[in-house]
Amino acid sequence: MEQHHETHSIMFFVKPADLKILFALALILGLFACSSDTKKTNENNQRPNVLIIVADDLGFSDVGCFGGNIETPSIDAIAKEGIMFSNFHVLPTCSPTRSALLTGNDNHVAGLGVMSETMYPALEQLNLPGYAGYLSDEVITLPEVLKDHGYHTYMTGKWHLGEGPGKDPYDRGFEETFILGTGGGSHWNDKKPLSLEQHMEYFRNGRVVEPPADFYSTHNYTDSMLHFIESNRKDGKPFFGYLSYTAVHDPLHAPAEWIARYKGKFDMGWDSLWSLRLNNLKQLGIIPENYFPETKNPSIPKWSSLPEERKKELARDMEVYAAMLSYMDSCIGRVFDYLKENGLYDNTMVVFMSDNGANGADAHGYPGNEDGKYLSTFNNQLGNRGLQNSYVEQGSGWAQASSSPFRFFKSFASEGGIRAPLIIKMPKGSNAAAGRKNSFLHVTDLMPTILEIAGATYPDKRNNIPLHAMVGKSILPVVSGQTDEIHVETGMGWELFEMKAYTKNGWKVLRLPVPFGSGEWELYNLKEDPAETQNLSKQYPSKRDSLVAEWQVYAQQNKVHDHRGHFDSIYRRNYNVDGE
Repeated sequence: MEQHHETHSIMFFVKPADLKILFALALILGLFACSSDTKKTNENNQRPNVLIIVADDLGFSDVGCFGGNIETPSIDAIAKEGIMFSNFHVLPTCSPTRSALLTGNDNHVAGLGVMSETMYPALEQLNLPGYAGYLSDEVITLPEVLKDHGYHTYMTGKWHLGEGPGKDPYDRGFEETFILGTGGGSHWNDKKPLSLEQHMEYFRNGRVVEPPADFYSTHNYTDSMLHFIESNRKDGKPFFGYLSYTAVHDPLHAPAEWIARYKGKFDMGWDSLWSLRLNNLKQLGIIPENYFPETKNPSIPKWSSLPEERKKELARDMEVYAAMLSYMDSCIGRVFDYLKENGLYDNTMVVFMSDNGANGADAHGYPGNEDGKYLSTFNNQLGNRGLQNSYVEQGSGWAQASSSPFRFFKSFASEGGIRAPLIIKMPKGSNAAAGRKNSFLHVTDLMPTILEIAGATYPDKRNNIPLHAMVGKSILPVVSGQTDEIHVETGMGWELFEMKAYTKNGWKVLRLPVPFGSGEWELYNLKEDPAETQNLSKQYPSKRDSLVAEWQVYAQQNKVHDHRGHFDSIYRRNYNVDGE
């Protein structure tokens, strides 16, 4: 694959202090309009700006407003100002969710029936478009539609939807980009990948660029987004920004001074943290007060059973995780401050979400890491964990607590993998009341909602190629209070790596392969049992069978391939079980 390289310095890699200096100089030189002109321009522009902020592998109960004990004042502030959605669902892993977010379509229709960075020879031989691992030409992206309707379109951060000619976000509707093409890796400038079978490259508008010496992913993604917005602020056109952080994806990295803020805060262990989060969610009214679920992952050891030295290491890892989240929150606050200072905030729709549940996988599970040789090259001594040249992960114990009270976490079609926090701040004057809603929403609903707000129409064709119609629905009737539910007549299906689920009107059928589940379809009442602890298949066999039949229709409509057995070894490897 031919790549263009730029080795010169990149102007948008700047520090916060440098940004202030640049803005001040520009003001002196008369390059920026005065604040009154900015506000006037914004008032004349009736179409709102849209900013989507995606956290990577963030657990349901991590941020403060969702019961977390990690400092997230910026996120909590927009939760008070906007709407919290506690029944929002995504896909089990990163790239499938992002494909659904940016196309309004099922991940198979969008081409992400598998993760893009992992090779599956059995599927490749079948030449299945839904499992190509990159965005299909039969779907159109949100930035492509908005750009055609006069929006500036900017992206910074994680892409993970394909690399190469025609697959870059610069080719799929974004006019300004600074992105990481792959799924993750070091958050510093050393570009150390998740495994030796993977790679890390940063791209600026389709060209490979090198990060500066003081690079830290969250910081530089934020700076780049601010630079893009500022560069066209005077022309009066609305913008769509996609700020796609790689925090809090492993390897866990954070500046030392931020890690120090959480020293000792997680010595309680993951069992106590799970209970703390559950109680907080009950107090918030997100979980029924009389609900007492049990965790559903027997492979996680009790914290009290661990050696003291191992407890110190694991507590430090969660301190790093918390520091990553807090630092990201501070950068989100920088974006909000910039928008407010320039008269853009009131007319901006802000969406904050996670792409899936917390990540409980072991780093040895990434392809190429099985023998531990690559992982042994890092310095994971206690004092260096979370700093440069370290490689630690959240792990299943902390991930279970971050997903409290739900079953499992990332990669699973259980609620711990697919229920995520969602916060939306609507533009001023949009007739939306602040508060919390328990309406069932799906990630595919965001694109039709944004298009409606922007006054943009979804086309039937692009480049003479017929397009799949969106399956998501606008949530504006829920936001305005016209209805509590938009998914009543039809349900929603999932499939990824043979993890299968279908939900409708509070009922859910779930099939998890052995050893994580029975390998059979199970039935749950999510309104009464959100942690999926009571299989009701025997009590309501007709309900289970009818939902399974609807899943089969979903699978047929979305060209879901039956590849049972292809992925068993992957899950056993990633989650350290032998399947016996």
